[in-house]
Amino acid sequence: MKYYLGVDVGGTNIKAGVTDESGKIILKHSVKTNAGGTAQALADQITLLCREISKKANIPMKDICSVGVGIPGTVDSEKGIVIYANNLCIDGEPIGKMLEAGLQKPVSLANDASCAALGEFVGGSGKEFRSVVMVTLGTGVGGGIVLNGKLWDGFQCAGVEIGHMVIQNGGEKCTCGRNGCWEAYSSATALLRDTRRAMEQHPESLLHKVAGPSGKISAKTAFTAMYQGDQVAKSVVENYLWYLSEGIANIINIFAPEAVILGGGVCNEGDALLNPLKKLVYEKCYGGDRIRHADLRIARLGNDAGIVGAAMLHQA
Repeated sequence: MKYYLGVDVGGTNIKAGVTDESGKIILKHSVKTNAGGTAQALADQITLLCREISKKANIPMKDICSVGVGIPGTVDSEKGIVIYANNLCIDGEPIGKMLEAGLQKPVSLANDASCAALGEFVGGSGKEFRSVVMVTLGTGVGGGIVLNGKLWDGFQCAGVEIGHMVIQNGGEKCTCGRNGCWEAYSSATALLRDTRRAMEQHPESLLHKVAGPSGKISAKTAFTAMYQGDQVAKSVVENYLWYLSEGIANIINIFAPEAVILGGGVCNEGDALLNPLKKLVYEKCYGGDRIRHADLRIARLGNDAGIVGAAMLHQA
């Protein structure tokens, strides 16, 4: 049996796990990210975490074949350098070589969303396909692309910023500085914004009852009120799904993958999200019902996708 280590670095936590050669996680653990530190400090933290997990799993480091690391930002996988990561102070640093020196193992780096896509491709909702696109709906809209079994990240590893294609000219302001980006309409953040706006404009809406006395809302709030028959909430959800379908249809029209896999908390709505979304997406795809288009699926691995994908970077 061959063993691998996968590391998923986030701005808040670092998650890591030991996997077997099929991508099955044997043991995992997470620690708080040493935010604001140096690249060497981050490399040392990852190195320590990997060694701790190896020990706890009773799999000596000498039996670990390689280590893969997913990092949010633009990653030069060939050079082992993070070109740009706005939440980590490691731009331009050879963190790949730092990790190889600390772990004495081959180390591969990739964007974290690409790792999540690879994880779903290897052991999740995309395992029966050769080409998939994963879309992550969270604070922003991220993504990863696997084409013919290989990760695709574009020229200078700066591609797959799918959340920043414009779907509404002159539309909502995006955090990237442009207006009308898909992320500004289809992220969980955008859904929260639209829910708040609807509550402000409609004090009679059940959205207020669902939010409770504190007024605290989540990506689930609009769906919950819609299930209770609230028409304002229904409009919020329908508007969200319409914009979400715009971006997914664009992805299908460009890449023609076998599957588009959706991840993120909003996907917990299951069929209430997926069924109307499929109808909207397929209506917008080139060729309509004359062509068989990509399957639309919800991610299966959850928070483990990044660990599994990072561990499997050696085969990507």
